[in-house]
Amino acid sequence: MNSRRDLLKTVGAGMLLKLIPVGAFASDLVKFVDVRLWPADEYTRVTLEHAGAIKYKHFLIENPWRMVIDLLDMRLDNTLKDLTSRLQADDPYVQQIRVAQYDANTVRLVFDLKTEVKPEIFTIDPIAEYKNRFVVDFYPKNPTDPLLALLKKSEDPAMREDEISRALRLAESETNGAFKLEGIAPEKSAKTDVAKAKPNAPVDSKPALEIKRMFTVAIDPGHGGEDPGAVGKGGTYEKNVVLAISKKLKAEIDKMPGMRAMLTRNGDFFVPLNTRVQKARSVNADLFVSVHADAFIRPTAGGSSVYVLSERGATSTAAKWIANKENASDLIGGVNIKGTDAQLARVLLDLSTTAQINDSLKLGDAVLGNLGKVNRLHKPRVEQAGFAVLKAPDIPSILIETAFISNPAEEKKLASSAHQQELAEAIAQGIAKYFAKNPPVARTPLT
Repeated sequence: MNSRRDLLKTVGAGMLLKLIPVGAFASDLVKFVDVRLWPADEYTRVTLEHAGAIKYKHFLIENPWRMVIDLLDMRLDNTLKDLTSRLQADDPYVQQIRVAQYDANTVRLVFDLKTEVKPEIFTIDPIAEYKNRFVVDFYPKNPTDPLLALLKKSEDPAMREDEISRALRLAESETNGAFKLEGIAPEKSAKTDVAKAKPNAPVDSKPALEIKRMFTVAIDPGHGGEDPGAVGKGGTYEKNVVLAISKKLKAEIDKMPGMRAMLTRNGDFFVPLNTRVQKARSVNADLFVSVHADAFIRPTAGGSSVYVLSERGATSTAAKWIANKENASDLIGGVNIKGTDAQLARVLLDLSTTAQINDSLKLGDAVLGNLGKVNRLHKPRVEQAGFAVLKAPDIPSILIETAFISNPAEEKKLASSAHQQELAEAIAQGIAKYFAKNPPVARTPLT
């Protein structure tokens, strides 16, 4: 009899459990392990890392702008409370964060905003060392045009958009439209040689005006934000090292006559792989240079490497392994799959041409040769593999592994500002050498 009574109790308990709504015990299942904020000019990311499943709803409020997120079936804990302390005063989009227990089963997050935004909210499944992530991205409603921003930042006033426009209008009025726009290699003069302008022409005749255009290099510091990249034994983060090198590389290129550089990220935030490519194309970049610091399973591996795209498979097992690792950046950094135009991204990344790869190999050779002057080389030749970030169809593109951060000796050098400068100068000189032999074709006057 007792066993029958116990069985009935067990069955009854099971039936009772089935009657309780799903999520009623969510507060017991969801545990927040960390909260992070990643402010940047382009967008601010809020990440709530947790174990368990989250139910939520959200809405925007105007005058003033606020973003409200309700976490359902939830109890406020100390980790969530700590979110308010992570906000920086100079965050471009978020003015203030308020966190409170809204009712018995709801935690409310209120983001007071500095401007109108276009928010994106999504979740990321566990990967690498991360558990589940609840992500909120605050994008500006009206983002800045990247090409216009680059023109405005030009240190050469004669190359700014308004000055170029005036030069073109002057050229058309003086030559009846008979002017030419040329890409000129660094060692050539931008001045017009009057004596060579026209055979048998009078000395005072007005020659066609030759206008020099700037060469634009897109520099892509790998990883960033939620994606740290490789981490050395001494705790050095790849994302920080490559950003430092990239900033120095930009400064070197900006000093060169007729050249300018843009960074796909200028701070510690995540940029998806296809967005890096789109950024380069949005400023009509002539070259794309992705900067990384390698890691391998053996700490003895070392040296600098340069990679270009391959349409027929990797040139070595190591190249394939590295490409797979770099291509996993989107999964680790966190991409809003629903917010991505997957078809557009697929088309963009499937249009690479043989000509682009051939030009990339020339660029890679020039850069690798110069890197060999400041660091030993891992391989004496440029290697190829299926790197997603190198698939711009019309821009010669290379990926540089400056050294192995997994090698303790090279990690120490990578953390050195002096060695970072040496690497930046070597890469810049290699780029200049490539341009001298392969000046880009002319483009539209404003670029």
